[in-house]
Amino acid sequence: MRLSPSLLRFPLPATACLALLTGLAAAPALAQDTILLDEIVITGAQEPQETRRTGVSVSVLTEDDLDKTAETRLTSVLARLPGVGILARGPLGTQTGITVRGLSQNYIKVLVDGIDVADPSGPQSAYDFGRLTTLGVSSVELLRGSHSAVHGGQAVGGVLSIESTQLPEEIGSEGRFALEAGSYDTYAATLGYGVRGTAGALGFTLSQITTSGFSAADKADGNTEADGYEATRLTLRGETELQNGVVLGFSAFVEDTDGEYDEGFPLADGSPDEESDSTSKGLRLYAQFETGRFDHELAATWFEIERGLSGSTSFGASYNDFTGERRGLSWKTGTDLGQGRLVFGADTTDEEYTETSTYGASKGDASISGLFAEYAWAPGASFDLTASLRHDDHSDFGGFTTGRLAAAWQAAPDITVRAALGTGFRAPSLYELYGPYGDDTLEAEESTSADLGIEKRWGDAAALRATLFWIETENLIDYVNLSSPPWGAYAQIPGTTRRSGVELEGELALNDRLSFTGAYTYTDASNPSLSSGSTWNSGFGRHQLALGVDADLTEALSGSFTVLHVADRPTLPDYTVANATVSYDFGNDTEAYLRIENLFDEQYQLWDGYGTSDQAFYVGLRRSF
Repeated sequence: MRLSPSLLRFPLPATACLALLTGLAAAPALAQDTILLDEIVITGAQEPQETRRTGVSVSVLTEDDLDKTAETRLTSVLARLPGVGILARGPLGTQTGITVRGLSQNYIKVLVDGIDVADPSGPQSAYDFGRLTTLGVSSVELLRGSHSAVHGGQAVGGVLSIESTQLPEEIGSEGRFALEAGSYDTYAATLGYGVRGTAGALGFTLSQITTSGFSAADKADGNTEADGYEATRLTLRGETELQNGVVLGFSAFVEDTDGEYDEGFPLADGSPDEESDSTSKGLRLYAQFETGRFDHELAATWFEIERGLSGSTSFGASYNDFTGERRGLSWKTGTDLGQGRLVFGADTTDEEYTETSTYGASKGDASISGLFAEYAWAPGASFDLTASLRHDDHSDFGGFTTGRLAAAWQAAPDITVRAALGTGFRAPSLYELYGPYGDDTLEAEESTSADLGIEKRWGDAAALRATLFWIETENLIDYVNLSSPPWGAYAQIPGTTRRSGVELEGELALNDRLSFTGAYTYTDASNPSLSSGSTWNSGFGRHQLALGVDADLTEALSGSFTVLHVADRPTLPDYTVANATVSYDFGNDTEAYLRIENLFDEQYQLWDGYGTSDQAFYVGLRRSF
């Protein structure tokens, strides 16, 4: 792993902000409250770590965090996390991507209950965030930076891990249901239930949402046809412990969606027949057991998605049907060794896809196998160093080795310094290799990233964090226009792509009834010459500021107010959008809420030409039992 001199050339706002945080470290302590500082980070290493002992940059959202704002579209919550930008092409259900530190969704690994849900049939293997809701979600964890040494090739920009409703921890049963109705003829319902006995636990979550939506093509351009969406999702989880101590478990889901979108040549309502549908299924089986000093986990995963697009444009009627499948096997084992913990293992993944369309058919398959090892060294209570190493072998273009070092130092009881340095790679997607515009000679993209952060805490009442980040990518794969048929193709782009900047984040509890949160991100971008549609030219804002206030107004009445400001976008104007939620606790674990999205009716776009919600109202009821 080689550090570029450009790592030291952070823009002035970044260095100034870090200096500010260092100065604040000497500020007096504040009153105590309930901000949690020792959450468990699941994805930061091969085994879970406490937040204060991990050297990586991570954000964790709990079910309580999601309940405060009661937002249905999970990307609305993600947008307020440090480093995250949202690129939505219309209402819920339409194509939506995210950026993390300026890297698009095909560089972000997405895990749902431990299952990789990236679409193997997409132009790039990525997850479509347009279908992502908070229904049935109990926790969200966003890991930023390159972590290919831990999570494999796609984890160049980060890892997003989503957990569905958890199983009961104690013997007995627990459940939860929620109902919501609101603007755009939106109706949503969720039911979750779990039971634990002496032999194990079993639970499920069933959710359904339907909405008439609004025009994907911005109504400001004269588009009035609403684009609706509906989805049904079932999640199952279970585990049991045998008499010999072996733990067997599984997680599974099936989701069926139907939606509408607007044609893009040119972007407009046009004909009313643009429809999309998809069915996705996932399964993870695992076994955990001990042999002597070693703790083992065996896991098998399977994911399949079938999706279709149909409609018509100025070129005529068209359809595209895709099927993608991923199968994986993994084994890892861990043991205490010296002053630390050693984990090592192996995994293998097979992917395949098929496409049939108006313009022809294509298919492809590939496999990738990896060996990995990690040593978490803790010579004392104040220092932790985690070294990770991984070698992957791709069936088409050979092997690649990645590494990562992550350190956390408790410089004082209330100050933590973090640093991480890692390399990453992204293998060409099956479509980039074998699709109608593909090139089977493409090589893997290579990247190097680094983080340097400091955190200051004032008891449990306040915390302030700053992180400098830098990432550099070579061998970028981009879609380039050609002067003759097929008029375009994927190709390797010479030059270096670079992102650098700073993330600031803080929480403050003035007392047990009033608290504040804030996050600011500055991202500087440098690209070689790219096509206009490149995912590296995604239009994210150079400056992004998110603020939040949570208040208990009475013993039963509480409120949440959030505001997001995004500035200095390459092709779109700045925007500021605010949301507010008021909740009333009836007792007996029953709560009602009113949510207002886009409180001040801001007119803005997240992707050029595509619309966003006007001021909208939603009411909901939820109860635990």
